[in-house]
Formats: sequence, structure tokens, C-alpha cells
Amino acid sequence: MAKRFGGRFSPGIRQDNLNPAPPAPIRHRLAGRPKYVTMAAAPFLFGAFFQDPAGMAGSLAAFGVIASAMWMTGEGLAAEAAYQVRRVARRPAIPRKLFGSVLTGLGLGLGMAEPGGLAGAGVVGATGMVLHWLAFGADPMRDKGMAGIDDFQGGRARRMIEEAEGHLSQMRDAIRRIGDRWLDARVDRFAAAVEDLFDRVRDNPGDLSAARRYLGIYLMGARDATVKFSDLYRRTRDPAVRQSYETFLDDLEQDFSAKSRRLLEGDKTDLDIEISVLRDRLAREGVRASEPAALDAPRTETARFLDGLLTPGRDKAR
Repeated sequence: MAKRFGGRFSPGIRQDNLNPAPPAPIRHRLAGRPKYVTMAAAPFLFGAFFQDPAGMAGSLAAFGVIASAMWMTGEGLAAEAAYQVRRVARRPAIPRKLFGSVLTGLGLGLGMAEPGGLAGAGVVGATGMVLHWLAFGADPMRDKGMAGIDDFQGGRARRMIEEAEGHLSQMRDAIRRIGDRWLDARVDRFAAAVEDLFDRVRDNPGDLSAARRYLGIYLMGARDATVKFSDLYRRTRDPAVRQSYETFLDDLEQDFSAKSRRLLEGDKTDLDIEISVLRDRLAREGVRASEPAALDAPRTETARFLDGLLTPGRDKAR
């Protein structure tokens, strides 16, 4: 289906929205490798049609299992990329790359299995698992930046953010129905501001109460407005409606960015208070900063001779 192109000089495009670029999608540096492994397993697929029924079933199963393993591995790489870019993150609930490694070994074993040769197929499968681990690495197995975070508050924040991410996804889907790449990029810019607020709440789940209205009511309103705009603009292509929607996004994006800054300033204020309270407690305990250490006495012969001349009482004291 043809898509309307929205460029720099297209009618109805506001020039004040041209500078900020949409954020680059999160992508793992190894995200392209699974497809090459799937392509390397293609001989199992094509060679299956030149075998007997049992061999055909084994070869088709081998290709299907390997393709499934690479899909699982790709999902694991995407989860790892999201884990790496976040300052606070939980380990993936499902070790997808580990499952992908097991499926890879199973697929290779099925492809090499022959009557009476199961030991050799097992060796090939185990080798495939090791090579998968060397090629793609292991899944993150520990939480990151979760020290000092209450599990109950963290769980509430995580559920609220997951619900808010669903609202953002529905906004993107509604805008994609218009087929205007400029509007797609504009919604992505707004989503970047919202995801910055997500990061603030992940770092400090105690801020959830202050951000709840933004992650719930305001984001739901933005989603509903986007769906209505999409339906109306696809029918009318009215520039006034488009401009009104873009102004709405501008105002909402500024509100979300301002809320993120206020939460960050609140974190700094809390840190200053904690430092001040700790200093007061140390002062009440009588702890003071240590005095600077005295300079060492001169070490060279000339320096000691001059020092003796300047302090004539030293020799008598000795």
C-alpha cells in the first residue's frame, strides 16, 4: 500500500519540530548473527526432499528446531540489550539464550542422527551448544542496580511501567495506520521523553506515587487522543487537525520532561539531606576531620646543616 511521505517541505509540517531526531532503537551488537546461523542450516531443509521418509522427517525437524533456537536467541539478545542500557534492571525472567543453546544442540543432533550413531549425534549436539555459547554469550543472571530498592515498591513500579509501555505501543500502532513517517518520528520523540520518566521511576521506585498520574491518566489520555486523531486525519487530511495534534504532543512532551527533571532534583535534595544528617550525627559523636600531617624533616646533608643553623637549641638538647 502506498504511504504518504512527510518531508521537510511537505505541507502542514511545523518547522520547529525539525531539529530533535527520534532516538535510535535499542539493538544488540550481535543481533544479526542468528539469521546467518539459520541460513547455514538451510542444507537440512533442502536436503530433506532427497531422503527416505524417516530421513526427511529428521532433516525437517532439525531445521525447524535450529530456526526456533535462533528465534529464541534473538529474543535473548534483545532482552540483554535492554538490560545493558538501563541503570536499574532485573535479570530476564527466562534465560532465552540458554534455551536457544539447548535447542541448537538438539537440532544439530537430530540432523546428524543415524541408526546406531547416536553417540556421534550427541557429540555434535554438545559441540553445537558450546559454539552457541561462544558466539552469543550467556544471559544476564543477576539484577543490576537493585541494591537498597524495596521489592514491593519495585514490583509496583515495574507493573505500572509495563502498563504504561502498553499505552505507548498502542499510540505507535495508531499513528502507523496513517502511513506518515514524519508523524511516526514525532510520536517516537514523545515516547523518548516518556521512557526517560520510566528510567527515573526504575532508579527510584519511591517516586512512583509522584509519577503515577503521568504514567496512568495522562498517558491513557494521550493514547485515546492519538487514536481519535488517527481515525479523523486518515479521513480528512485536515492540516489544522494535524497542527493541533502536534501542538498537543509538544505540550505533553514538555510536561513529561519537566516531571523527569523535578524527580531528579528531588533525588538530589534527598541526597543533600542524607549527607547533612550524617554530618550532624558525626559531629554529635565528636568525630572531626583529621589534622593535615606535618611535613617531613629535610633529608639531604645540606638541608640538615641549614636546619641546624636556624635552630641553635637543637644541638644542646641532644
